[in-house]
Amino acid sequence: MSKLIGQYKNGNYNVSIYEDGTKIRETIDDNAIDFIPEFSESIDMKITNSCDMQCNFCHENSIPNGKHADINNLFGKAFLDSLHPYTEIAIGGGNPLEWPQLMFLLEELKKRNIIANMTINQLHFMKNLDYIRMLLNDKLIHGIGISFHHIDNAFMDEFKTLDNGVLHIINGVANINEIKYLIKQNIKILILGYKICRRGESNYDEHSKEIEVNKQMMRFALPQLIQKSKVVSFDNLAIKQLDVQSLLSEDIWNEFYQGDDSSISFFLDLVERKYGKNSTAIKRYHMLNSIDDMFTHIKNT
Repeated sequence: MSKLIGQYKNGNYNVSIYEDGTKIRETIDDNAIDFIPEFSESIDMKITNSCDMQCNFCHENSIPNGKHADINNLFGKAFLDSLHPYTEIAIGGGNPLEWPQLMFLLEELKKRNIIANMTINQLHFMKNLDYIRMLLNDKLIHGIGISFHHIDNAFMDEFKTLDNGVLHIINGVANINEIKYLIKQNIKILILGYKICRRGESNYDEHSKEIEVNKQMMRFALPQLIQKSKVVSFDNLAIKQLDVQSLLSEDIWNEFYQGDDSSISFFLDLVERKYGKNSTAIKRYHMLNSIDDMFTHIKNT
């Protein structure tokens, strides 16, 4: 087991988080059958809608010179102080590297012992290697998710030097040749479900046959991908699309499944100052001052 970052009590259970990303939950009462949180363990936080990639499946409709979160309004609120120590924040966009106040946010989170992680595209990673390594070395971010774009051995060599790097691939976007390539890499992979909303919906309407074939290939290759990779994890949408539960024993499923969307986390769009169950939720609500108030509302909605 790697070095312990922090521990905390949340409702009827204790949480331990380690440097390699491992999270362990243990109920305080050995006879408890459910984890009942009092506050959110993690937040998916969008800080900008600006990105020059213009991916045709982008579920956030990010565009070049898109809108940034307004930091002046943001930090006048009490919501940062309402974050609990060791909450995990997944910072994304758009391209979060374009946000002018990124360093300020990361420094404020670090002061509060908040675990900041960030997701960027493979191409942006390669263009900003020194900057990314500085953020990691200074513990301003603890882990980095990199959205796979195309097969590139130079990128893979750089990626494998990261202690806490996770490669993100989208079910239905990654094709069979890319999946075969990734099977050989022995890396940490996060599989995301294909989101049929915003540009992702129009792309699906135009390319549904290709996307569904890619999904079938992913489902076929999944046992080998799991066996050959260091770690394979999934968001809840990918779990549903790939029927991951059917591949696992009941004991393993109960040990590793992290819970339904909004049971321990929620989505926060700082650009539009709204929040929702997850990033694909059509219904989003106007942001409240307190993280706890937003989580309680989402959990009970």
